[in-house]
Amino acid sequence: MHARGSRRFLAVLGIIMLVALGVRIAYVLGEAQNDERFYDAAYYELQARAIANGRGYVDPFQFLPGHPHRSTPAADHPPLTVLALVPVAKIGDALGLADEDSQLMMRFEVALVGLGAVFLIGLLGRELAGDRTGLIAAGIAAVYPYLWVNDGLIMSEAFAAAAVAAALLLVLKLLRRPSPGIAIGLGLVCGLAALARAELVLLAPLLGLPLLMSFRKLPWSRRFAIVGSIALGAVVLIGPWVAYNFSRFDDATFLSTNDGTATLASNCDSVFFGPSTGLTDLARCIPKHAPPGDQSVVSRIYRNRALDYMSAHKKRTAIVVLARIGRDWGLYRPGDMLDWNLNEGRPRWVTGLGMVFYYPVLLLAIGGVVVLRRRRTRQWPLLMPPLIITLGTVLAYGQTRFRVPAEPSLVVLAAVALAALSTRWWPEASQPEPVPDQAESSTIVASSSS
Repeated sequence: MHARGSRRFLAVLGIIMLVALGVRIAYVLGEAQNDERFYDAAYYELQARAIANGRGYVDPFQFLPGHPHRSTPAADHPPLTVLALVPVAKIGDALGLADEDSQLMMRFEVALVGLGAVFLIGLLGRELAGDRTGLIAAGIAAVYPYLWVNDGLIMSEAFAAAAVAAALLLVLKLLRRPSPGIAIGLGLVCGLAALARAELVLLAPLLGLPLLMSFRKLPWSRRFAIVGSIALGAVVLIGPWVAYNFSRFDDATFLSTNDGTATLASNCDSVFFGPSTGLTDLARCIPKHAPPGDQSVVSRIYRNRALDYMSAHKKRTAIVVLARIGRDWGLYRPGDMLDWNLNEGRPRWVTGLGMVFYYPVLLLAIGGVVVLRRRRTRQWPLLMPPLIITLGTVLAYGQTRFRVPAEPSLVVLAAVALAALSTRWWPEASQPEPVPDQAESSTIVASSSS
């Protein structure tokens, strides 16, 4: 790409980033910092403070007033979000800040991660289909409520969105220029994604394994070297956390111990029948007194109970799974999310505004897939995050925030469609170089290996 075109792209992207920053600052200061509800954000914040205070990775709720202050191992969620917040917690303690001020610093840190996701989405769109698509994608991401609402919350979604966007960008680069270096980088980013949200552990195999068949002129030894490099990068990041969990829990624990609670809370009468079908119900599905044992043992017991319930309600389970998927994608009782999201720090007006944006983005994304197919441009990597989100909801429950790791794909694909429509009124001086299809990539690999 010419230097002039690159400078113009970066200049416009910079303006879009300023808009994105303004939106996120306004939301944090005007709305998010007043959130006092108790949900998963409390865990991330309190766990970061526990580590900053030298207690280690223990159950932070045990140290709240009125609790026994026992140090019990915890892995309620994967660790990336917590570890990213620890430096801010330490800075807040060093400066003697009140908890409210330290919490506000954490919100701004998450907002910066979300801002990084906007930047990466712009680069992803550019890599896939040229400057115009990249700028449109960044523009959508800058103002898309289902992205910036997460950037004001102390939650994992902003980290997941940024990691997924980076992984998709790297896999497209790998398709253009296969090399172990890029492959290792892709594996590292996939590892980060898994440490943000557990279901994203599928990202590395679903992006890596198809590459075995993508480069047909490449010797099998080099194909396996590339895929092996992806696996190596992922294991380097995920391995220490898994080993740490194996050393402190009674039952084998990989990324988190939350799967048991999430599964049992989503498989009982109150969420299998009636208007709450496909949701979760901690109050009525989870017993008031947990069975004896550490988190890993409790998780196993809850998981087995959930599987027994599903086995006893096989016909209804199929309907409930469809309801869960429908809730993830806003296709089943979407109005329920107005109140449901309110319980997790997302105001009704933001959820409603998000719906106004989401449905056009979804339809345009479908159009973007059609455009890429007609151009014979490879689009399968962008379809993997939506697949992961759909698979991840089968045993748990449906909710719009679970869709966040797939939002970068939707935004970029929608930008492809908008860019194609806009060429009627604003022709490009030069056509973007598409990500090659299998035949083209084979030629590239053959020339690069000769």
